[in-house]
Amino acid sequence: MTAWLIAVAAGASVAAYQYGTSRAPSPWRRVALATMRMLAVTGAMALVLDAPLGRAIRAEPLVFVDGSRSMTRGDSTVWHAARDSATALGDSAQVFGDSVAAWMRASPPAANRSRARSVVERAMADGRPAIVITDGELEDSSALDGLGAGSRVIVLPRRAHRDLAVAAIEAPRAAVQGDSLAIRVTLSSASEGAAPGALVVRLGDAQIGRWPVDAMSPWSERQVDVRVRAQGAQGPTPLTVIASSQGDSEPRNDTLGVAVEISRAATAVFVSTSPDQDARFAMAVLRGALSLPTRGYLRIAPGRWRHEGTFAAATEAEVRLAVRDAPVTILHGDTSIFGPPQAATRGPLALIVPPESEDGEWYPSSVPPSPLSAALAAVPLESLPPVAAGAPARGDWVGVEARRGREDVRRAIVSGRDSPRRIAVITGSGFWRWRFRGGASADAYAALWGGIFDWLAAERADSRDAVPDEQLVRAGDPVRWRRGSAADSNVRVVLQRRRATRVDTLHLRFPPGVAAVDAAGLDAGVYDVQVPNGRALLVVNQSAELLPARPRLQSGSIGTRSYGHVGSGARRFGWFYALVIALLCTEWVARRRAGLR
Repeated sequence: MTAWLIAVAAGASVAAYQYGTSRAPSPWRRVALATMRMLAVTGAMALVLDAPLGRAIRAEPLVFVDGSRSMTRGDSTVWHAARDSATALGDSAQVFGDSVAAWMRASPPAANRSRARSVVERAMADGRPAIVITDGELEDSSALDGLGAGSRVIVLPRRAHRDLAVAAIEAPRAAVQGDSLAIRVTLSSASEGAAPGALVVRLGDAQIGRWPVDAMSPWSERQVDVRVRAQGAQGPTPLTVIASSQGDSEPRNDTLGVAVEISRAATAVFVSTSPDQDARFAMAVLRGALSLPTRGYLRIAPGRWRHEGTFAAATEAEVRLAVRDAPVTILHGDTSIFGPPQAATRGPLALIVPPESEDGEWYPSSVPPSPLSAALAAVPLESLPPVAAGAPARGDWVGVEARRGREDVRRAIVSGRDSPRRIAVITGSGFWRWRFRGGASADAYAALWGGIFDWLAAERADSRDAVPDEQLVRAGDPVRWRRGSAADSNVRVVLQRRRATRVDTLHLRFPPGVAAVDAAGLDAGVYDVQVPNGRALLVVNQSAELLPARPRLQSGSIGTRSYGHVGSGARRFGWFYALVIALLCTEWVARRRAGLR
Protein backbone atom coordinates (compact mmCIF):
# COMPACT_ATOMS: atom_id res chain seq x y z
CA MET A 1 0.00 0.00 0.00
CA THR A 2 2.84 2.41 0.76
CA ALA A 3 4.20 2.03 -2.77
CA TRP A 4 0.83 3.00 -4.26
CA LEU A 5 0.51 6.03 -1.99
CA ILE A 6 3.92 7.24 -3.11
CA ALA A 7 3.03 6.61 -6.77
CA VAL A 8 -0.31 8.49 -6.53
CA ALA A 9 1.33 11.39 -4.70
CA ALA A 10 3.97 11.64 -7.39
CA GLY A 11 1.39 11.49 -10.16
CA ALA A 12 -0.80 14.15 -8.56
CA SER A 13 2.16 16.45 -7.95
CA VAL A 14 3.36 16.23 -11.56
CA ALA A 15 -0.16 16.76 -12.92
CA ALA A 16 -0.74 19.79 -10.67
CA TYR A 17 2.59 21.33 -11.64
CA GLN A 18 1.94 20.75 -15.37
CA TYR A 19 -1.67 21.81 -15.63
CA GLY A 20 -2.29 23.94 -12.53
CA THR A 21 -1.40 27.12 -14.44
CA SER A 22 -2.10 25.84 -17.95
CA ARG A 23 -4.36 27.90 -20.22
CA ALA A 24 -6.16 25.10 -21.99
CA PRO A 25 -9.09 26.00 -24.28
CA SER A 26 -11.64 24.80 -21.69
CA PRO A 27 -11.60 23.65 -18.04
CA TRP A 28 -12.95 20.18 -18.81
CA ARG A 29 -10.16 19.54 -21.32
CA ARG A 30 -7.57 20.75 -18.76
CA VAL A 31 -9.00 18.31 -16.17
CA ALA A 32 -8.94 15.43 -18.68
CA LEU A 33 -5.33 16.11 -19.62
CA ALA A 34 -4.30 16.41 -15.95
CA THR A 35 -6.03 13.13 -15.16
CA MET A 36 -4.22 11.28 -17.94
CA ARG A 37 -0.90 12.79 -16.82
CA MET A 38 -1.53 11.75 -13.20
CA LEU A 39 -2.49 8.20 -14.22
CA ALA A 40 0.57 7.85 -16.51
CA VAL A 41 3.02 9.12 -13.87
CA THR A 42 1.35 7.02 -11.17
CA GLY A 43 1.72 3.92 -13.34
CA ALA A 44 5.34 4.69 -14.12
CA MET A 45 6.15 5.14 -10.41
CA ALA A 46 4.31 1.88 -9.63
CA LEU A 47 6.62 0.09 -12.06
CA VAL A 48 9.68 1.70 -10.50
CA LEU A 49 8.57 0.66 -6.99
CA ASP A 50 7.12 -2.68 -8.18
CA ALA A 51 3.92 -1.84 -6.30
CA PRO A 52 1.68 -4.84 -5.54
CA LEU A 53 -0.90 -5.44 -8.21
CA GLY A 54 -3.35 -8.25 -8.32
CA ARG A 55 -3.61 -11.28 -6.08
CA ALA A 56 -0.58 -12.12 -3.90
CA ILE A 57 1.20 -15.38 -4.71
CA ARG A 58 3.04 -17.35 -2.06
CA ALA A 59 6.75 -17.78 -2.81
CA GLU A 60 7.77 -21.20 -4.07
CA PRO A 61 10.87 -22.57 -2.32
CA LEU A 62 14.17 -22.92 -4.11
CA VAL A 63 15.74 -26.40 -4.12
CA PHE A 64 19.45 -26.80 -3.34
CA VAL A 65 21.37 -30.09 -3.53
CA ASP A 66 24.66 -30.65 -1.69
CA GLY A 67 27.28 -31.19 -4.39
CA SER A 68 30.30 -31.84 -2.16
CA ARG A 69 32.45 -34.95 -2.47
CA SER A 70 31.16 -36.27 0.85
CA MET A 71 27.93 -37.20 -0.95
CA THR A 72 29.79 -40.09 -2.65
CA ARG A 73 31.99 -41.13 0.29
CA GLY A 74 31.85 -44.90 0.68
CA ASP A 75 29.37 -45.37 -2.16
CA SER A 76 26.93 -43.34 -4.27
CA THR A 77 23.76 -44.28 -2.36
CA VAL A 78 23.38 -40.86 -0.74
CA TRP A 79 23.98 -39.03 -4.00
CA HIS A 80 21.41 -41.10 -5.89
CA ALA A 81 18.85 -40.47 -3.14
CA ALA A 82 19.57 -36.73 -3.31
CA ARG A 83 19.13 -36.73 -7.06
CA ASP A 84 15.81 -38.55 -6.84
CA SER A 85 14.55 -36.21 -4.10
CA ALA A 86 15.46 -33.11 -6.09
CA THR A 87 13.77 -34.49 -9.22
CA ALA A 88 10.58 -35.12 -7.25
CA LEU A 89 10.58 -31.50 -5.99
CA GLY A 90 10.89 -29.93 -9.45
CA ASP A 91 13.20 -29.20 -12.33
CA SER A 92 14.77 -25.99 -11.00
CA ALA A 93 17.19 -27.46 -8.46
CA GLN A 94 20.64 -25.93 -7.94
CA VAL A 95 23.80 -27.51 -6.59
CA PHE A 96 25.98 -25.95 -3.87
CA GLY A 97 29.40 -26.61 -2.39
CA ASP A 98 31.97 -23.84 -2.65
CA SER A 99 29.24 -21.75 -4.29
CA VAL A 100 25.81 -22.13 -5.90
CA ALA A 101 25.69 -23.28 -9.52
CA ALA A 102 23.28 -24.78 -12.03
CA TRP A 103 22.79 -28.50 -11.44
CA MET A 104 23.90 -30.92 -14.12
CA ARG A 105 22.22 -34.17 -13.11
CA ALA A 106 24.66 -36.31 -15.07
CA SER A 107 27.71 -34.84 -13.29
CA PRO A 108 28.88 -36.43 -10.02
CA PRO A 109 29.46 -34.14 -7.01
CA ALA A 110 32.89 -32.53 -7.24
CA ALA A 111 32.91 -29.65 -4.74
CA ASN A 112 35.73 -29.73 -2.19
CA ARG A 113 33.75 -27.78 0.41
CA SER A 114 30.15 -27.82 1.64
CA ARG A 115 29.22 -24.31 2.70
CA ALA A 116 25.67 -23.20 3.39
CA ARG A 117 26.40 -19.47 3.28
CA SER A 118 26.04 -19.34 -0.49
CA VAL A 119 22.61 -21.01 -0.24
CA VAL A 120 21.38 -18.42 2.25
CA GLU A 121 22.65 -15.54 0.12
CA ARG A 122 20.92 -16.85 -3.00
CA ALA A 123 17.61 -17.44 -1.16
CA MET A 124 17.74 -13.96 0.40
CA ALA A 125 18.43 -12.36 -2.98
CA ASP A 126 15.35 -14.07 -4.46
CA GLY A 127 13.23 -13.49 -1.34
CA ARG A 128 12.15 -17.13 -1.24
CA PRO A 129 12.42 -20.01 1.22
CA ALA A 130 14.69 -22.95 0.42
CA ILE A 131 14.73 -26.73 0.55
CA VAL A 132 18.25 -28.02 1.24
CA ILE A 133 19.07 -31.65 0.43
CA THR A 134 22.30 -32.77 2.07
CA ASP A 135 24.09 -35.49 4.03
CA GLY A 136 24.13 -33.16 7.04
CA GLU A 137 27.91 -32.58 7.05
CA LEU A 138 27.89 -28.86 6.29
CA GLU A 139 30.83 -26.78 7.49
CA ASP A 140 28.68 -23.82 8.53
CA SER A 141 25.32 -25.41 9.31
CA SER A 142 24.38 -22.53 11.65
CA ALA A 143 24.19 -20.22 8.62
CA LEU A 144 20.93 -21.93 7.61
CA ASP A 145 19.18 -20.06 10.44
CA GLY A 146 19.15 -17.08 8.08
CA LEU A 147 16.78 -18.80 5.64
CA GLY A 148 13.20 -17.62 5.28
CA ALA A 149 10.24 -19.11 7.07
CA GLY A 150 8.95 -22.19 5.30
CA SER A 151 12.44 -23.50 4.56
CA ARG A 152 13.40 -27.04 5.45
CA VAL A 153 16.37 -29.39 5.43
CA ILE A 154 16.30 -32.95 4.13
CA VAL A 155 19.17 -34.95 5.64
CA LEU A 156 19.73 -38.21 3.81
CA PRO A 157 20.96 -41.04 6.06
CA ARG A 158 24.22 -42.74 5.24
CA ARG A 159 24.56 -46.49 5.52
CA ALA A 160 26.69 -47.54 8.51
CA HIS A 161 30.15 -48.57 7.38
CA ARG A 162 33.76 -49.12 8.42
CA ASP A 163 36.42 -46.67 7.40
CA LEU A 164 40.00 -45.97 8.47
CA ALA A 165 41.24 -42.57 7.26
CA VAL A 166 44.47 -40.59 7.61
CA ALA A 167 43.29 -37.19 8.85
CA ALA A 168 46.56 -35.33 9.46
CA ILE A 169 50.36 -35.57 9.41
CA GLU A 170 52.98 -33.65 11.35
CA ALA A 171 56.51 -34.08 9.99
CA PRO A 172 59.70 -32.01 9.67
CA ARG A 173 59.85 -29.90 6.54
CA ALA A 174 63.59 -30.43 6.19
CA ALA A 175 65.99 -33.16 7.27
CA VAL A 176 69.52 -34.40 6.76
CA GLN A 177 69.94 -37.65 4.88
CA GLY A 178 70.31 -40.49 7.35
CA ASP A 179 68.66 -38.61 10.22
CA SER A 180 65.61 -39.89 12.06
CA LEU A 181 62.28 -38.23 11.21
CA ALA A 182 59.63 -37.98 13.93
CA ILE A 183 56.17 -38.25 12.35
CA ARG A 184 52.81 -37.89 14.07
CA VAL A 185 49.86 -39.38 12.21
CA THR A 186 46.22 -38.75 13.13
CA LEU A 187 43.78 -41.53 12.19
CA SER A 188 39.98 -41.33 12.26
CA SER A 189 37.18 -43.87 11.92
CA ALA A 190 33.57 -43.92 10.68
CA SER A 191 30.21 -44.93 12.15
CA GLU A 192 31.19 -48.60 12.61
CA GLY A 193 34.78 -47.91 13.57
CA ALA A 194 37.67 -49.55 11.77
CA ALA A 195 39.11 -53.05 11.76
CA PRO A 196 42.77 -53.73 12.66
CA GLY A 197 45.13 -52.73 9.88
CA ALA A 198 48.53 -51.34 9.04
CA LEU A 199 50.27 -48.01 8.58
CA VAL A 200 52.88 -47.67 5.83
CA VAL A 201 55.27 -44.73 5.38
CA ARG A 202 56.91 -44.07 2.01
CA LEU A 203 59.62 -41.55 1.15
CA GLY A 204 59.51 -40.99 -2.57
CA ASP A 205 59.00 -44.42 -4.15
CA ALA A 206 60.59 -46.39 -1.30
CA GLN A 207 58.78 -47.89 1.68
CA ILE A 208 60.69 -46.92 4.83
CA GLY A 209 58.39 -48.22 7.57
CA ARG A 210 55.34 -50.32 8.42
CA TRP A 211 53.43 -50.55 11.74
CA PRO A 212 50.31 -52.41 12.89
CA VAL A 213 47.19 -50.43 13.79
CA ASP A 214 44.70 -51.70 16.34
CA ALA A 215 40.94 -51.66 15.78
CA MET A 216 39.22 -48.31 16.35
CA SER A 217 35.81 -47.63 17.91
CA PRO A 218 33.10 -45.68 16.03
CA TRP A 219 33.73 -41.96 15.43
CA SER A 220 37.12 -41.95 17.13
CA GLU A 221 40.55 -40.44 16.51
CA ARG A 222 43.98 -41.78 17.36
CA GLN A 223 47.47 -40.33 17.16
CA VAL A 224 50.31 -42.60 16.13
CA ASP A 225 53.92 -41.46 16.62
CA VAL A 226 56.49 -43.19 14.43
CA ARG A 227 60.13 -42.65 13.52
CA VAL A 228 61.71 -43.33 10.16
CA ARG A 229 65.12 -42.75 8.70
CA ALA A 230 65.56 -40.31 5.83
CA GLN A 231 67.39 -42.37 3.26
CA GLY A 232 67.66 -42.91 -0.47
CA ALA A 233 66.33 -39.52 -1.54
CA GLN A 234 67.60 -35.96 -1.92
CA GLY A 235 65.92 -32.66 -2.64
CA PRO A 236 62.18 -32.05 -2.29
CA THR A 237 60.58 -35.49 -1.82
CA PRO A 238 56.99 -36.58 -1.05
CA LEU A 239 56.53 -38.28 2.32
CA THR A 240 53.38 -40.41 2.12
CA VAL A 241 51.44 -42.19 4.85
CA ILE A 242 49.05 -44.98 3.80
CA ALA A 243 46.55 -46.68 6.13
CA SER A 244 44.84 -49.97 5.31
CA SER A 245 42.30 -52.13 7.14
CA GLN A 246 39.90 -54.91 6.33
CA GLY A 247 36.47 -53.80 5.17
CA ASP A 248 37.54 -50.21 4.52
CA SER A 249 34.78 -48.51 2.53
CA GLU A 250 36.56 -45.41 1.21
CA PRO A 251 40.05 -45.81 -0.30
CA ARG A 252 40.37 -42.13 -1.26
CA ASN A 253 41.01 -41.04 2.34
CA ASP A 254 43.62 -43.71 3.13
CA THR A 255 46.61 -41.71 1.84
CA LEU A 256 48.04 -38.40 2.96
CA GLY A 257 51.30 -36.79 1.88
CA VAL A 258 53.56 -33.82 2.55
CA ALA A 259 56.77 -32.51 1.00
CA VAL A 260 60.07 -32.90 2.84
CA GLU A 261 63.43 -31.35 1.85
CA ILE A 262 66.14 -34.00 2.17
CA SER A 263 69.72 -32.70 2.21
CA ARG A 264 73.01 -34.57 2.06
CA ALA A 265 74.50 -32.44 4.86
CA ALA A 266 73.23 -30.17 7.59
CA THR A 267 72.97 -26.49 6.75
CA ALA A 268 72.73 -25.46 10.39
CA VAL A 269 73.91 -26.96 13.70
CA PHE A 270 72.06 -25.90 16.84
CA VAL A 271 73.78 -26.51 20.20
CA SER A 272 72.01 -25.79 23.50
CA THR A 273 73.59 -26.17 26.93
CA SER A 274 70.34 -25.16 28.67
CA PRO A 275 67.44 -26.47 26.59
CA ASP A 276 64.22 -24.49 27.01
CA GLN A 277 61.20 -23.40 25.01
CA ASP A 278 63.22 -20.74 23.17
CA ALA A 279 65.64 -23.40 21.89
CA ARG A 280 62.83 -25.74 20.96
CA PHE A 281 60.87 -23.19 18.95
CA ALA A 282 63.96 -21.68 17.32
CA MET A 283 64.86 -25.11 15.92
CA ALA A 284 61.28 -25.44 14.67
CA VAL A 285 61.72 -22.19 12.71
CA LEU A 286 64.97 -23.48 11.20
CA ARG A 287 63.33 -26.69 10.00
CA GLY A 288 59.90 -25.26 9.27
CA ALA A 289 59.71 -21.69 8.01
CA LEU A 290 63.20 -21.72 6.44
CA SER A 291 63.35 -25.43 5.53
CA LEU A 292 67.00 -25.58 6.61
CA PRO A 293 68.30 -29.13 7.26
CA THR A 294 69.31 -28.85 10.90
CA ARG A 295 71.07 -31.03 13.45
CA GLY A 296 70.54 -30.25 17.09
CA TYR A 297 72.53 -31.24 20.17
CA LEU A 298 71.30 -30.80 23.74
CA ARG A 299 73.39 -30.95 26.91
CA ILE A 300 71.23 -32.48 29.64
CA ALA A 301 74.01 -32.62 32.26
CA PRO A 302 77.72 -31.81 32.43
CA GLY A 303 79.44 -34.04 29.88
CA ARG A 304 76.16 -35.69 28.73
CA TRP A 305 74.89 -34.80 25.25
CA ARG A 306 71.87 -35.96 23.30
CA HIS A 307 70.78 -35.67 19.67
CA GLU A 308 67.74 -33.42 19.50
CA GLY A 309 64.70 -35.38 18.35
CA THR A 310 65.89 -38.94 18.94
CA PHE A 311 67.68 -38.24 22.26
CA ALA A 312 70.35 -40.69 21.20
CA ALA A 313 73.62 -40.27 23.07
CA ALA A 314 76.32 -38.10 21.55
CA THR A 315 79.90 -37.44 22.64
CA GLU A 316 81.33 -34.00 23.26
CA ALA A 317 83.92 -34.67 20.60
CA GLU A 318 81.15 -35.34 18.10
CA VAL A 319 79.46 -32.07 18.99
CA ARG A 320 82.72 -30.14 18.72
CA LEU A 321 83.35 -31.62 15.26
CA ALA A 322 79.83 -30.77 14.09
CA VAL A 323 80.22 -27.17 15.30
CA ARG A 324 83.62 -26.83 13.64
CA ASP A 325 82.38 -28.00 10.22
CA ALA A 326 78.89 -26.43 10.32
CA PRO A 327 78.00 -23.94 7.55
CA VAL A 328 75.87 -22.07 10.15
CA THR A 329 76.15 -22.48 13.92
CA ILE A 330 73.72 -21.46 16.65
CA LEU A 331 74.95 -21.62 20.25
CA HIS A 332 72.35 -21.32 23.00
CA GLY A 333 73.09 -20.97 26.71
CA ASP A 334 76.78 -21.17 27.60
CA THR A 335 78.22 -19.92 24.33
CA SER A 336 81.83 -20.38 25.49
CA ILE A 337 81.52 -24.08 26.30
CA PHE A 338 83.96 -24.92 23.46
CA GLY A 339 86.17 -21.92 24.11
CA PRO A 340 85.90 -18.56 22.32
CA PRO A 341 82.84 -18.96 20.04
CA GLN A 342 84.53 -17.37 17.03
CA ALA A 343 87.36 -19.88 17.27
CA ALA A 344 85.06 -22.90 17.63
CA THR A 345 83.50 -22.54 14.18
CA ARG A 346 84.42 -21.00 10.84
CA GLY A 347 80.99 -20.06 9.50
CA PRO A 348 78.29 -17.52 10.40
CA LEU A 349 77.36 -17.65 14.06
CA ALA A 350 74.37 -16.88 16.28
CA LEU A 351 74.90 -16.50 20.02
CA ILE A 352 71.75 -16.78 22.13
CA VAL A 353 72.67 -15.68 25.65
CA PRO A 354 69.79 -15.87 28.17
CA PRO A 355 70.22 -13.32 31.02
CA GLU A 356 71.39 -14.76 34.32
CA SER A 357 68.72 -12.82 36.25
CA GLU A 358 65.67 -10.81 35.29
CA ASP A 359 65.48 -7.11 36.09
CA GLY A 360 61.91 -6.37 35.08
CA GLU A 361 59.77 -6.82 32.01
CA TRP A 362 61.18 -5.52 28.76
CA TYR A 363 58.80 -4.69 25.93
CA PRO A 364 60.01 -4.57 22.29
CA SER A 365 59.85 -0.89 21.35
CA SER A 366 61.66 -0.26 18.06
CA VAL A 367 63.31 -1.85 15.03
CA PRO A 368 66.26 0.36 14.03
CA PRO A 369 67.63 0.16 10.46
CA SER A 370 69.45 -3.15 10.13
CA PRO A 371 69.58 -6.29 7.96
CA LEU A 372 66.49 -7.47 9.86
CA SER A 373 64.37 -4.38 9.12
CA ALA A 374 62.64 -5.84 6.07
CA ALA A 375 61.62 -9.01 7.91
CA LEU A 376 60.36 -7.07 10.94
CA ALA A 377 58.70 -4.17 9.10
CA ALA A 378 55.14 -5.41 9.65
CA VAL A 379 55.63 -6.71 13.22
CA PRO A 380 53.14 -5.12 15.70
CA LEU A 381 55.64 -4.34 18.47
CA GLU A 382 53.05 -2.75 20.77
CA SER A 383 51.08 -6.02 21.06
CA LEU A 384 53.98 -8.38 21.84
CA PRO A 385 54.44 -9.99 25.28
CA PRO A 386 57.44 -8.88 27.37
CA VAL A 387 60.82 -10.64 27.38
CA ALA A 388 63.83 -10.74 29.69
CA ALA A 389 66.83 -8.69 28.58
CA GLY A 390 70.48 -9.20 29.43
CA ALA A 391 73.47 -6.92 29.04
CA PRO A 392 73.61 -5.57 25.45
CA ALA A 393 76.40 -6.75 23.19
CA ARG A 394 78.40 -4.51 20.90
CA GLY A 395 77.80 -4.75 17.19
CA ASP A 396 77.61 -2.89 13.91
CA TRP A 397 73.85 -2.68 14.08
CA VAL A 398 70.90 -3.16 16.43
CA GLY A 399 68.00 -5.30 15.22
CA VAL A 400 65.49 -4.93 18.07
CA GLU A 401 65.37 -2.58 21.04
CA ALA A 402 63.29 -3.13 24.19
CA ARG A 403 62.07 -0.74 26.89
CA ARG A 404 61.74 -1.66 30.56
CA GLY A 405 58.13 -1.28 31.68
CA ARG A 406 57.01 2.33 31.32
CA GLU A 407 60.49 3.69 31.94
CA ASP A 408 62.60 5.35 29.30
CA VAL A 409 65.38 2.81 29.75
CA ARG A 410 66.15 1.06 26.46
CA ARG A 411 68.36 -1.90 25.71
CA ALA A 412 69.33 -3.78 22.54
CA ILE A 413 68.20 -7.39 22.68
CA VAL A 414 69.24 -8.33 19.11
CA SER A 415 72.42 -6.99 17.52
CA GLY A 416 75.03 -8.13 15.04
CA ARG A 417 77.94 -7.40 12.76
CA ASP A 418 78.74 -8.24 9.17
CA SER A 419 82.54 -8.54 9.11
CA PRO A 420 84.81 -10.35 9.12
CA ARG A 421 81.87 -12.78 9.18
CA ARG A 422 78.23 -12.59 10.13
CA ILE A 423 77.53 -12.86 13.84
CA ALA A 424 74.19 -12.25 15.56
CA VAL A 425 73.89 -11.85 19.33
CA ILE A 426 70.54 -12.32 21.07
CA THR A 427 70.70 -11.26 24.74
CA GLY A 428 67.00 -11.73 25.49
CA SER A 429 64.93 -14.73 26.49
CA GLY A 430 61.26 -15.54 26.77
CA PHE A 431 60.51 -15.07 23.07
CA TRP A 432 58.54 -18.33 23.28
CA ARG A 433 55.69 -16.30 24.82
CA TRP A 434 55.17 -14.72 21.42
CA ARG A 435 54.76 -18.16 19.85
CA PHE A 436 52.41 -19.35 22.61
CA ARG A 437 50.06 -16.40 22.19
CA GLY A 438 49.42 -17.27 18.54
CA GLY A 439 48.07 -14.95 15.86
CA ALA A 440 50.14 -11.84 15.11
CA SER A 441 52.53 -12.61 17.99
CA ALA A 442 53.34 -16.05 16.54
CA ASP A 443 53.92 -14.43 13.13
CA ALA A 444 56.27 -11.94 14.83
CA TYR A 445 58.21 -14.83 16.40
CA ALA A 446 58.67 -16.51 13.01
CA ALA A 447 59.64 -13.18 11.42
CA LEU A 448 62.27 -12.44 14.09
CA TRP A 449 64.03 -15.82 14.11
CA GLY A 450 63.47 -16.38 10.41
CA GLY A 451 65.07 -13.00 9.67
CA ILE A 452 68.06 -13.76 11.92
CA PHE A 453 68.68 -17.24 10.50
CA ASP A 454 68.05 -16.15 6.93
CA TRP A 455 70.60 -13.35 7.27
CA LEU A 456 73.13 -15.70 8.84
CA ALA A 457 72.72 -18.39 6.20
CA ALA A 458 73.03 -15.86 3.34
CA GLU A 459 73.98 -17.87 0.22
CA ARG A 460 73.34 -21.12 2.08
CA ALA A 461 69.76 -20.12 2.85
CA ASP A 462 66.82 -20.94 0.66
CA SER A 463 67.43 -18.77 -2.41
CA ARG A 464 64.16 -19.64 -4.11
CA ASP A 465 61.93 -16.65 -4.87
CA ALA A 466 58.80 -18.32 -3.44
CA VAL A 467 57.91 -21.65 -1.83
CA PRO A 468 54.67 -23.25 -0.57
CA ASP A 469 54.13 -22.03 3.00
CA GLU A 470 51.85 -24.74 4.38
CA GLN A 471 53.03 -28.32 4.44
CA LEU A 472 49.64 -30.07 4.45
CA VAL A 473 47.51 -28.92 1.52
CA ARG A 474 44.14 -30.33 0.43
CA ALA A 475 42.33 -30.12 -2.90
CA GLY A 476 40.35 -26.94 -3.36
CA ASP A 477 41.94 -25.09 -0.43
CA PRO A 478 43.82 -21.87 -1.22
CA VAL A 479 47.55 -22.49 -1.55
CA ARG A 480 49.64 -20.08 0.54
CA TRP A 481 52.98 -19.07 -0.94
CA ARG A 482 55.78 -17.57 1.14
CA ARG A 483 58.13 -15.02 -0.31
CA GLY A 484 61.76 -16.11 -0.52
CA SER A 485 64.93 -14.06 -0.54
CA ALA A 486 64.28 -12.34 -3.87
CA ALA A 487 63.97 -8.57 -4.01
CA ASP A 488 61.38 -8.73 -6.80
CA SER A 489 57.80 -8.56 -5.56
CA ASN A 490 56.48 -10.41 -8.65
CA VAL A 491 57.31 -14.10 -8.85
CA ARG A 492 56.56 -16.46 -11.74
CA VAL A 493 55.74 -20.03 -10.64
CA VAL A 494 55.52 -22.96 -13.07
CA LEU A 495 53.49 -25.97 -11.90
CA GLN A 496 53.38 -29.39 -13.54
CA ARG A 497 51.43 -32.27 -12.11
CA ARG A 498 53.31 -35.54 -12.21
CA ARG A 499 52.14 -38.01 -14.86
CA ALA A 500 50.47 -35.14 -16.73
CA THR A 501 51.59 -33.06 -19.70
CA ARG A 502 49.81 -29.84 -18.82
CA VAL A 503 51.98 -27.00 -17.46
CA ASP A 504 50.40 -24.13 -15.53
CA THR A 505 51.95 -20.74 -14.83
CA LEU A 506 51.14 -18.75 -11.73
CA HIS A 507 52.11 -15.12 -11.12
CA LEU A 508 52.44 -14.13 -7.47
CA ARG A 509 52.52 -10.53 -6.32
CA PHE A 510 53.82 -9.70 -2.85
CA PRO A 511 52.79 -6.19 -1.72
CA PRO A 512 55.27 -4.25 0.46
CA GLY A 513 55.46 -5.70 3.97
CA VAL A 514 53.58 -8.89 3.00
CA ALA A 515 55.51 -12.15 3.28
CA ALA A 516 52.80 -14.60 2.17
CA VAL A 517 49.93 -14.55 -0.33
CA ASP A 518 47.15 -17.00 -1.21
CA ALA A 519 46.54 -18.45 -4.66
CA ALA A 520 43.71 -20.55 -6.06
CA GLY A 521 43.42 -24.17 -4.95
CA LEU A 522 44.54 -27.12 -7.05
CA ASP A 523 43.33 -30.62 -7.78
CA ALA A 524 44.80 -33.52 -5.82
CA GLY A 525 48.22 -34.67 -7.01
CA VAL A 526 51.96 -34.15 -6.68
CA TYR A 527 53.19 -30.99 -8.42
CA ASP A 528 56.75 -30.18 -9.44
CA VAL A 529 57.28 -26.47 -8.87
CA GLN A 530 59.80 -24.34 -10.76
CA VAL A 531 60.55 -20.87 -9.40
CA PRO A 532 63.43 -18.50 -10.08
CA ASN A 533 66.58 -19.79 -8.34
CA GLY A 534 65.29 -23.25 -7.57
CA ARG A 535 62.55 -25.83 -7.48
CA ALA A 536 60.10 -27.14 -4.91
CA LEU A 537 57.44 -29.79 -4.46
CA LEU A 538 53.77 -29.32 -3.66
CA VAL A 539 51.69 -32.29 -2.51
CA VAL A 540 47.94 -31.65 -2.80
CA ASN A 541 45.85 -34.26 -0.98
CA GLN A 542 42.28 -35.35 -1.46
CA SER A 543 39.54 -33.08 -0.13
CA ALA A 544 38.69 -33.13 3.58
CA GLU A 545 35.12 -33.90 2.46
CA LEU A 546 36.21 -37.52 2.12
CA LEU A 547 37.13 -37.85 5.80
CA PRO A 548 34.54 -39.55 8.04
CA ALA A 549 32.39 -36.99 9.84
CA ARG A 550 29.26 -36.99 11.95
CA PRO A 551 26.18 -35.26 10.48
CA ARG A 552 25.64 -31.82 12.02
CA LEU A 553 22.01 -31.46 10.93
CA GLN A 554 18.68 -33.25 11.23
CA SER A 555 15.77 -33.18 8.83
CA GLY A 556 13.09 -30.62 9.63
CA SER A 557 11.96 -27.03 9.27
CA ILE A 558 14.52 -24.27 9.59
CA GLY A 559 14.73 -20.50 9.19
CA THR A 560 12.82 -17.64 10.76
CA ARG A 561 13.23 -14.76 8.32
CA SER A 562 9.92 -13.56 6.82
CA TYR A 563 9.91 -12.94 3.08
CA GLY A 564 6.15 -12.55 2.73
CA HIS A 565 4.54 -13.18 -0.66
CA VAL A 566 6.16 -12.60 -4.01
CA GLY A 567 5.21 -12.47 -7.65
CA SER A 568 2.36 -9.84 -7.27
CA GLY A 569 4.27 -6.66 -8.23
CA ALA A 570 3.34 -4.43 -11.14
CA ARG A 571 6.41 -5.46 -13.09
CA ARG A 572 5.00 -8.96 -13.36
CA PHE A 573 2.17 -7.88 -15.70
CA GLY A 574 2.96 -6.99 -19.29
CA TRP A 575 -0.37 -5.30 -19.87
CA PHE A 576 0.48 -2.74 -17.18
CA TYR A 577 3.51 -1.57 -19.18
CA ALA A 578 1.25 -1.22 -22.26
CA LEU A 579 -1.32 0.78 -20.25
CA VAL A 580 1.27 3.29 -19.02
CA ILE A 581 2.65 3.76 -22.55
CA ALA A 582 -0.86 4.18 -23.96
CA LEU A 583 -1.72 6.86 -21.38
CA LEU A 584 1.47 8.79 -22.16
CA CYS A 585 0.84 8.63 -25.90
CA THR A 586 -2.83 9.61 -25.60
CA GLU A 587 -2.00 12.58 -23.38
CA TRP A 588 0.71 13.71 -25.80
CA VAL A 589 -1.70 13.63 -28.79
CA ALA A 590 -4.44 15.39 -26.80
CA ARG A 591 -2.02 18.14 -25.74
CA ARG A 592 -1.03 18.81 -29.32
CA ARG A 593 -4.65 19.02 -30.45
CA ALA A 594 -5.35 21.43 -27.61
CA GLY A 595 -2.52 23.64 -28.85
CA LEU A 596 -0.20 22.89 -25.90
CA ARG A 597 3.43 21.92 -26.08
